[in-house]
Amino acid sequence: MDFYQELELVIKANTSIIYVITNEEERLEYIIRQFVLKDISQAIHTWDFIEGYGDILSAEKIALRNPLQALKTIESFSDSYNALFLLKDFDRFFNDNSIARKLQNLSRKISERNQTIIIVSSQPNLSLASAEFMTSLYLGLPNKYEISLEITRLLRYSSTSNDCEVLIDLLSNACQGLSIVQIRSIAAKFLVQYQVLDELAIDFFVEEKQKKIKETGKLELYSNNLRLDDIGGLHLLKEWLSKRLTAFSSASVRYGLPYPKGLLLIGIQGTGKSMTAKATATFLGIPLLRLDIGRLFAGVVGESESNLRQAIRIVEASAPCVLWIDEIDKAFTKNTGVGDGGTTSRVLATLLTWLSEKECPVFIVATANHVENLPSEVVRKGRFDEIFFINLPNLLERQQIFEVHLAKLRPKTWHRYNTAYLAKCSVLFSGAEIKQVIIEAMYLSFMENRELNSEDILNEINHTVPLAFTDQVNINKLQTWASLGKARLA
Repeated sequence: MDFYQELELVIKANTSIIYVITNEEERLEYIIRQFVLKDISQAIHTWDFIEGYGDILSAEKIALRNPLQALKTIESFSDSYNALFLLKDFDRFFNDNSIARKLQNLSRKISERNQTIIIVSSQPNLSLASAEFMTSLYLGLPNKYEISLEITRLLRYSSTSNDCEVLIDLLSNACQGLSIVQIRSIAAKFLVQYQVLDELAIDFFVEEKQKKIKETGKLELYSNNLRLDDIGGLHLLKEWLSKRLTAFSSASVRYGLPYPKGLLLIGIQGTGKSMTAKATATFLGIPLLRLDIGRLFAGVVGESESNLRQAIRIVEASAPCVLWIDEIDKAFTKNTGVGDGGTTSRVLATLLTWLSEKECPVFIVATANHVENLPSEVVRKGRFDEIFFINLPNLLERQQIFEVHLAKLRPKTWHRYNTAYLAKCSVLFSGAEIKQVIIEAMYLSFMENRELNSEDILNEINHTVPLAFTDQVNINKLQTWASLGKARLA
């Protein structure tokens, strides 16, 4: 059930007070006015602390800077007067005992009238007492249909000879995860520069969307063209992903397949977990969002959980997408919640509930370096579709990794390098370390003003101590964990 249907239901059920959580006051007001025009014949009066009631017939504005008087004004109307009263940021006055009591008394009184109070706020500030006589609704970010209507409206200000339906669809996809106000702001910025909304606007909207999402401080929208073929090895993981290539298509939904939940990738640093997350988004053809769990935590009680819920709302509004949760083991351990008043435990519980119950097309790719530290509830079946252990590359995989990187750095001469011998000499090297020895060798050959050769790379291999030498204990733990059947080899 969408917000419009929920709002219609609670108003027609003669609900006294509705508490709506949203950052988009203007959009909510538009929805309410559209609803009143189509379905019910009620007057609408809005109040805020600075302007009071500016739309009630009177010589002066009523209840200016007086929230208690705002409620008394509602009470003063006759029982036969049909109206909706929209009170903005009224939750800021809930701590005033006289206002809290007046609201509760008024809720009983107007329940016998055809009147409804709608309190709009950006925060879920309902106490247990007020939740008893208020119905809480959440107005999420606009869905693709709402966005397409707004794009259609904006196109009226732009003349274009292109196929509008295709353009509207592409722009709507680019705008998912943005508010209507943000969409209008970006469109205005583009029109000022180019005067016409056309295909060029798509990349512009994506770039601006990256900035807007990054401003939240919790999420980042990645643009990347990394492909699975750019990653050496991981054949079983690539095969698993290939079966889910069309998992977010309408044909898959019609077939009855549920959306895949996602993956947990475990392994030591440098084995390609982060690259796999990026390449997965490219492979599935959907956007990539990165969640920075560390930035969720705040000092105020309840703010950390609120930050996570806000991030989840943006992710769901951006769906279908890949959500990359990097190094989840650093945020949540078996000692989660110890010494922080339970904040970390509550954030973890919120995240895990969402992982298990989400029905939107969001594919999770979480990574972990020290899986033995993770709470059992994170790795239990049902959180992720599969857990893959990315081990250090074997001989053939190392050769493939050398070939992949050399093909990028030396596209014309990569086949001249003795990758088989280099792979044989780089035992215990991770993919990241293989890439780095090639780059270090290139610095030497560049400094000596000559072309890179296999001997340069071999020399760097001989002078590099791979992480595996110092992290052998963790590798053994990961390998043991995988050998027990708790993870599949990638």
